[in-house]
Amino acid sequence: MKNLFILALSLLSIVAFGQNDNSLLYKISGNGIEKPSYVFGTIHISCNAKLDDEILNALDNTSQMYLELDMDDPEMQTNVMKSMSMKDGVTIKSLVSEEDYYMLDKYLMSKMRVSADLFNTYKPFLVSSMFLTTLLDCSPESFENELVKVSKAQKEPVYGLETVAEQMAIFDKIPYKVQARELINSVKNDFQEDKVELDELLHVYADKNLDEMERLSKKSKSAIMTDYEDLLLKNRNERWIPKIEKISKEKPTFYGVGAAHLIGEFGIINLLRKKGYKVEAIIN
Repeated sequence: MKNLFILALSLLSIVAFGQNDNSLLYKISGNGIEKPSYVFGTIHISCNAKLDDEILNALDNTSQMYLELDMDDPEMQTNVMKSMSMKDGVTIKSLVSEEDYYMLDKYLMSKMRVSADLFNTYKPFLVSSMFLTTLLDCSPESFENELVKVSKAQKEPVYGLETVAEQMAIFDKIPYKVQARELINSVKNDFQEDKVELDELLHVYADKNLDEMERLSKKSKSAIMTDYEDLLLKNRNERWIPKIEKISKEKPTFYGVGAAHLIGEFGIINLLRKKGYKVEAIIN
């Protein structure tokens, strides 16, 4: 359960803006920053989360790490569990037809040996996320876990740009009916469309091909990803920028955030450049 919400975000499509550098690692300097910081675009679920030498060098040259969430927080699992339910007593059963709920229950029993009643109060997007690891043709790995391992070995602190409660609140703003509809649609096609999108995303991520990631985002069939982009990306990026500015001027810092947050007109790279910072791609 500890990484459940991290997995929930792993289907976020990449939103790009114009021509992009084929890199996932960027150095941040200038505008009052004495020692460079670095930002790395992760993917939250992968078949190969090995860290490149360039990433390891960036970790060596920084003294602390900020991820989207503090993955080293012993209270993280507890905080996730507190935030999983829908508000105002809404249930999945109340959002879908009796026939669809029966189908969901049957599907969960066949795949996980549990009844839909166990997850009836959960935000539907989180239920969808539980199937993500089953879509991989490998044992799932996490870049965030690998980054935390390095920070622990270096005896450097790990922090979060936002809290679990702040992340989970996003899925209280996206209509529960929309989430439930996407869950039922995925169950009806046995998550095969989700698997195709995830396989394509993993492929272009491995190639660090940001322009291809842009193309994938435009053809995504997920209404959550396309209709609520501001909630998922833009608004969060704009909240993070003042934090990144302040933190980077205090200490050289390594930031690890979903690659979706790096790119686009309202991506971290462009927003920092507009503020006068030098943001350079580290290309291997």
